[in-house]
Amino acid sequence: MRIPRIYTAQLLQGNASIELEPGPSQHIARALRMRAGDQLILFNGRGGEYPAEITAIDKKTVAVSTRSQEMQECESHLAIHLGIAVSRGDRMDWIVQKATELGVYQVAPLFTERTEVKLRGERADKKTRHWQQIANSACEQCGRNRVPTIHPLQTLDSWLSATRAEQKFVLHHRPDSALGTSQEPGSIALLVGPEGGLSTLEIEAAVRAGYQSMRLGPRVLRTETAPLAAIAILQARWGDMQPQ
Repeated sequence: MRIPRIYTAQLLQGNASIELEPGPSQHIARALRMRAGDQLILFNGRGGEYPAEITAIDKKTVAVSTRSQEMQECESHLAIHLGIAVSRGDRMDWIVQKATELGVYQVAPLFTERTEVKLRGERADKKTRHWQQIANSACEQCGRNRVPTIHPLQTLDSWLSATRAEQKFVLHHRPDSALGTSQEPGSIALLVGPEGGLSTLEIEAAVRAGYQSMRLGPRVLRTETAPLAAIAILQARWGDMQPQ
């Protein structure tokens, strides 16, 4: 049986006794139905992981004893920063989850000209925290010990001006677009528009900011499919998704 992996925001050290936060504790007790003496693995997103044993458990609190840190890592050497227009419904949840599984380093939710989702103030902050929790949970499942950063919602202009990467691509269905580089970058910024796509002015702004057009074949992909297909292609070409 696979040993459950649990994310905690606490500082971790080997051979220590700690009490987990309410969220992980309730998940362990109620969803996983674990008991004292059961084994688990803790990580806090800063690298490495800690095998641990449950020493006490109830419905609200779980106490564990950690063992020595193990420096297990499955991070890609290609740091992908995904800038993605916010989608309606649970599409954004899906994108964050699957992008994390595919090894994305950072995700920036963006407001663009055709973005239909309106989020401001506390609602925007709550959504950002929600997406970060999805990334944390995805790391528990896929084995990553470094959690991708989910940035606060921002405008496309802000992201274009602030983002730095060795290669930059904007998804754009255009016949003459292609990856078109023989270099092996260590970092990539990937820009993906909303359901209606980026406007002509937004694409032109991206090009002025150094973005190359990237095309994903002859079919038009949905906004939740396109970024994942692009990430997989980039990881296969320059990252760690090589068939063996």
